[in-house]
Amino acid sequence: MSEYLINIGKRAKKAATELSNLTEKEKNDILIKAAEGLKKDSSKIIAANEKDYAKAKESGMSEGLLDRLILNDQRITSMATGLCDLAALKSSLGEVMDTYTREDGLVIEKVRVPMGVIGIIYESRPNVTSDAFGITFKMGNACILRGGSDAVNSMIAIADSIRNTLNENGVDPNCIQVIDNTDREIVNEFMKLKSYVDLLIPRGGAGLINNVVNNATIPVIETGTGNCHIYIHEDADLNMAVPIIINAKTQRLGVCNAAESLVIHSNILKKALPVIKEALFAADVEIRGDERARKVCPDINEATEEDFYKEYLARIISVKTVDSLDEAIEHINKYGTHHSDSIITNDDLAAEKFLKEVDSACVYHNASTRFTDGFEFGLGAEIGISTQKLHARGPMGLNEMTTYKYLIHGNGNIRK
Repeated sequence: MSEYLINIGKRAKKAATELSNLTEKEKNDILIKAAEGLKKDSSKIIAANEKDYAKAKESGMSEGLLDRLILNDQRITSMATGLCDLAALKSSLGEVMDTYTREDGLVIEKVRVPMGVIGIIYESRPNVTSDAFGITFKMGNACILRGGSDAVNSMIAIADSIRNTLNENGVDPNCIQVIDNTDREIVNEFMKLKSYVDLLIPRGGAGLINNVVNNATIPVIETGTGNCHIYIHEDADLNMAVPIIINAKTQRLGVCNAAESLVIHSNILKKALPVIKEALFAADVEIRGDERARKVCPDINEATEEDFYKEYLARIISVKTVDSLDEAIEHINKYGTHHSDSIITNDDLAAEKFLKEVDSACVYHNASTRFTDGFEFGLGAEIGISTQKLHARGPMGLNEMTTYKYLIHGNGNIRK
């Protein structure tokens, strides 16, 4: 293990310990001041981002990933607002989750406490830097961040702004540290920094996530890729379905809760697909359909088996035709990533079955998948969308940044 990473780990542990002495009000005040600092430093942050964006565009980065990368005044204001929104939320740290008093008077309390040091590895999303700081700091954790090389200048500029605020207010700036070494081997070492990092969260494409899950020695929360489905049931209202599809697919291309796959019941296919096709074509979206879909609309492209597994992050969507609700559920559970899936229907019993049997973190009825987000769920900023089932699932908000410990109060009690 390199001295570079060990020193980062040591500084993070020390900062996390010092954080335990800050009151909730003190942390909230820092978050608000950090938000003001981001807005004050916006020109520096945008200048750094322009370097990253120009390099990424020159290298041929896709439209969806470029959208993730770019920063402007509006997005920096949104980052600042996120920190202020976090400051307004009530912290659950110190909450007594359960208590039990034994017959001999021994009192056992289960209390919510910070996780400690949280490591986050992410790609092409510089705004994650401030979100990660805010949500970990609010709950008493230090964070170590390793962003993608595509966004390194932006990430450093955001972190420097936050560190300056911490330093100016007498708080250890090592509450947030950035691994600025872009060597890929550093990532592999970071994943094994178990002596100093308590939890590791990967945010990015399937390659990054699989690498972390398969090789980390630190406990990992898996934030899955988003092959999100919208199922058009035979009893769907197309006046509702079309705007939902357009919103879920095109509002932002490069996000994990964008719809990548349509599943359409065969009984409504001839009525629904031409209308959906025209709306998607108007939004410059390529459609890749199965054989039955292409018989209805010959001007869409042929889908392969790989397409049904694909998270495109681009103006492309697949279409699968099914003959029943059961077949739709089976298809989604097989090809999806257990992230976010939606059914469009006026049949409440069909909706209930779909919500119950689709094995995803977030399952919707008559709504866009784009709502899978910590802000939209009222959680404040989020650190990612967990597609696993242990500890955290779905948008990971404040409580997911905590663990618990038992506090035992006695009066000379001894075990017999």
